[in-house]
Amino acid sequence: MELTFPDTAGLEDLRTYVARAKAAAEDGAIRLQAQGQTLAAYVGVLPGSGLMAEGVVIGLRVMPLAAPAHLDTTVSLAALGDRLARGDGATVPVPPMTVNVAWAAMAPPRGGWERVGALAADEVHAVARQGIEEVAAGVPAGAGGAAVTALRKQVWGRLTATAPPVPAGGAFAAYVLGFAAPGSEVTVWANGRWTRLSTPAGHVLIR
Repeated sequence: MELTFPDTAGLEDLRTYVARAKAAAEDGAIRLQAQGQTLAAYVGVLPGSGLMAEGVVIGLRVMPLAAPAHLDTTVSLAALGDRLARGDGATVPVPPMTVNVAWAAMAPPRGGWERVGALAADEVHAVARQGIEEVAAGVPAGAGGAAVTALRKQVWGRLTATAPPVPAGGAFAAYVLGFAAPGSEVTVWANGRWTRLSTPAGHVLIR
């Protein structure tokens, strides 16, 4: 199975998106959903916890395709990144080996969203940078994985002091995935237990 983009810029867009997602989750995965000439690419930024993946943070970028495709598969970021690095032209082969990750089974609502406000990208960046610094400073050398996970959950799970307040992990995802361009606006949407941060570059879905 291959995905064909309108031009090399489209392939470079996916390559940049995958690289940014790997910076947030080195061993992460990407869910590729293609219907016709539209590709929805979901990435897990923060995994959440428990059977219902509470606190999960998912990035979504929608991209046009040049050739129709019908696909729904979840593969590792590393495998797709490897094929993108070797890619030629505007086509990339989809890795055949799939992976199972809890967040990919989550189904964010497609409709019924209610806009609850907006944030300046500068506010989003400030929350993300503060959290990154807090995580870096709060984990002593040699700390085990459980300590790192607990601190990340504490930092990224709390609500921001912005209006409207959003989970800090959502700001982190918008920042690391490059969705919140400096000087732009990030709209905030709600639907039940889900929160969505949206910009023209992509969406962050938080549960």
